[in-house]
Amino acid sequence: MTARIADILDELGGTHARPMAAAFLVNTVAPYLRAAAPENVRQDMLAAAADLTYLTGWMAMYERAHGLGQRYYLKALELAGAAEEHVTYCRTLRGMALQAANLRYANKALELANSAAEAAPKAGPRLHAFLAGQQAHGAALVGDRRLAFDRLAETEAALSQADNRRDTVGGYDQAAYHFHVSSVLYALGDTPGSITAMQTSNRHRPAMERQGRSHACGLLAQRQLEMGHLEAACATWNSFLDDYERLSSSRADEHFYKLRRRIRPYLKNAHARQLSERAVEVARRKAA
Repeated sequence: MTARIADILDELGGTHARPMAAAFLVNTVAPYLRAAAPENVRQDMLAAAADLTYLTGWMAMYERAHGLGQRYYLKALELAGAAEEHVTYCRTLRGMALQAANLRYANKALELANSAAEAAPKAGPRLHAFLAGQQAHGAALVGDRRLAFDRLAETEAALSQADNRRDTVGGYDQAAYHFHVSSVLYALGDTPGSITAMQTSNRHRPAMERQGRSHACGLLAQRQLEMGHLEAACATWNSFLDDYERLSSSRADEHFYKLRRRIRPYLKNAHARQLSERAVEVARRKAA
């Protein structure tokens, strides 16, 4: 069920997937956790529940329901600790680091990212990359350029040693790595470099990851506009709209509102005007 919800999240967005996850936790998982069972079965059930709770918290965080996301994350830590499931425990700490970064708590973001890495000293290469990439972003947010690039190099080296398996939850691939490169460069003031890295991330992103691609395109277009590249930003926002029309996500809604607000001063430009007209039509169709 966790795998299926993760697929729905990628394809249709968190507004579809999170209510399903929450209902399944309440109506099915909670009764399982209260049932009598041999200890090994109970440990497996706690671990599975921790994984789904982490995913649900990640969706709440991504959809900007930050208080709810924190509560899910804390419950995931509790379940993972009871199950002695160290992978989910450190994934959850890493999710909390990402949330702190999104909320602009730079020092806390780095502290939590480091705690996540320390909780998994024997992590495999893909998990190692997943954790080190977040450490790189945290270091960049506090302005530690040297540490940020050291962590990025560590991330790249670990990912090069990973197999080709695509993890349902907590996966890490070339798209995620280059997204982290982009985040690090942007935090350190290198907007042109962050644009190039985000474009590389999107080239590596699997076609079914509609929600992740919409977020990446939203960020990319804003940065292109910051650089004065209006037509490039319009092209990227058109790519965003391709995904947005099929998504139900408050994060994607936020990008859509920024598109409409930031393109408004440029409507004398034909590309900007066409984009604005298309955005109005997409909004009409989604409302219908």
